[in-house]
Amino acid sequence: MMANRLVRCLAGLYSCQWKRYRGSRMQPGDCCCNKMEGASFALLLTAFCLTLVFLYFWSQAQNDYNDFDWFNFMNLGFWVPWSVVLLVIAASFFAYMAVLMLLAVCLLSEGQKLYLHWSHKIGIVVSLVFSVGATAVLSDLWGEEWETLVLSFQVTAPYLHVGGVLLATALGWPVALHFFCMNSRVRRVLVVAVYLGGLVALYLSPLGMYSPCIMEEGTLGPAPGLIGHRGTPMLAPENTAMSFEKAVEAGSLGLEADVTISYDGVPFLMHDPTLLRTTNIQEVFPNRTHAPAALFSWAELERLNAGAWFLSHNPFGTVASLGVADRERARNQSVCSLRTFLELAAAQRDTLVIFDLYRPPRSHPYRDSWIQRTLEVIRNESSIRSQQVLWLPPDLRAVVQEIDPELQQTSSRLPLDELRRNRIVKVNLHYRDMSTELIGEYAAANITTNLYVINQPWLYSLAWCAGVHSVTTNAPHLLSALQTPLFLMTPGEYNMMWILTDVASFILVLLFFFHWWREQSLACNKSALEEGTYSKFRTEMSDVWSVSIIPAQREQRNALTSSLDQPMLGNESTSDPILALPMLGLDRTQQPQLSSKQL
Repeated sequence: MMANRLVRCLAGLYSCQWKRYRGSRMQPGDCCCNKMEGASFALLLTAFCLTLVFLYFWSQAQNDYNDFDWFNFMNLGFWVPWSVVLLVIAASFFAYMAVLMLLAVCLLSEGQKLYLHWSHKIGIVVSLVFSVGATAVLSDLWGEEWETLVLSFQVTAPYLHVGGVLLATALGWPVALHFFCMNSRVRRVLVVAVYLGGLVALYLSPLGMYSPCIMEEGTLGPAPGLIGHRGTPMLAPENTAMSFEKAVEAGSLGLEADVTISYDGVPFLMHDPTLLRTTNIQEVFPNRTHAPAALFSWAELERLNAGAWFLSHNPFGTVASLGVADRERARNQSVCSLRTFLELAAAQRDTLVIFDLYRPPRSHPYRDSWIQRTLEVIRNESSIRSQQVLWLPPDLRAVVQEIDPELQQTSSRLPLDELRRNRIVKVNLHYRDMSTELIGEYAAANITTNLYVINQPWLYSLAWCAGVHSVTTNAPHLLSALQTPLFLMTPGEYNMMWILTDVASFILVLLFFFHWWREQSLACNKSALEEGTYSKFRTEMSDVWSVSIIPAQREQRNALTSSLDQPMLGNESTSDPILALPMLGLDRTQQPQLSSKQL
């Protein structure tokens, strides 16, 4: 009864047949659905797979959510955390498709026919359109994120393999049921070939997997150092003194900034070409909102507030974690000069600094001398040591080396010979260029590697396993808490997990097929008995009983009843009907047993 109610509930959710459903099971040779419902199920399966792919893709792109949101802000002109909105929508559609798939598989496992309600069919089409459209748009505007997805497989593939095998194993139950219900050999062969082919591919997929986090015990190197990207922008407004102080408190190895030259020659920190995103330029200079930041004098820049936007926009969703004092301090941050930035690092003698240097626009007084002006501040207007500066700007590198040979020359990816010729000591790479072989080549040439910008623990773990020396991050306070890489395991542990998963799955699939083979055999034997010699013998005996035995019993019962109505013979008592049997000329052993109702 409970099982029938459960099936009725599943069918009600899937097809909305709450009252009309009768709980009939498929008979051998029946199909699970008609052509229309078969197409609907195929569409459901496609939508489930595409929503899963998109959800996984977007969840792994979380490292770059901030870039995505600011890109939309610069194009739309207003702030909305679009990345989180998109994640919630993707998760909702996937959950919806997953529930429908689970209902369909459960109904098929119970041998029920599928009838998908029209409202669910519309929902499937909407989910499918969303997944395809969002994937196409993001691939066009942000196609490099697919490289992040490929990197993620290096840490998640072993666990995705286990999940895939478990899912395929669960599907073995309904597949076995319908395999033995089919009469067509062609369909049987097709179903079992597709299923077993996919299962074997899953079993053997670890042969093509690679992860630097699968390594022998004791071979893991030290954790990469942390360089605060514009400070700690999750806890304070970027490129402000508060942000860099927070990075130092989190134990950062170095600080990263973006440097622009003001119109009167004061280098200051600003990432964007304009002041619109990170200052209150609209309030102070409403007519110069889109003017280049380098065309403002330092006196004008000092009038701007560079922290209130952080509290109003809450770009990382972390403002709620700040105390009252930190919020008030963030609200009053101003534009930070390069000199202030260098002095903050100089106070910590082991703290490194690295910065991007932007050339001023045309007609700017320092258009052709921005390199020299920056070096003047480093050498003459601050107390920082040259060894603390990782010099990244590629312009006029030979001149810079001649002026200050103690600067640590840092470059983007270049051929190894060119790096040696330019006396490069550190390579600054985007995290998507991460390669264990490339990092090893640089290390062999005494060149360390820094990756930017890494915010997620899984990506930091991958860089750690790959042997990276340092990473630039928005979250030094989070990554510094990791004591060991995520997903780290030895080859023996990985092989054990792989083999045990495959063996357990294989045994369960065999049991599923054996169960339904036995059920089918028992059903066939029962049918044979019902249609064979025993069935005929039972029918003949039933006919004999109805023709001869039952009429005789009826006559005897009537005679016995009549005798009981006669007067007593002598002093003999006939109160016991059985004692009256000899009077009727009947032997007790020859008479049929009569129940109390018959008497």
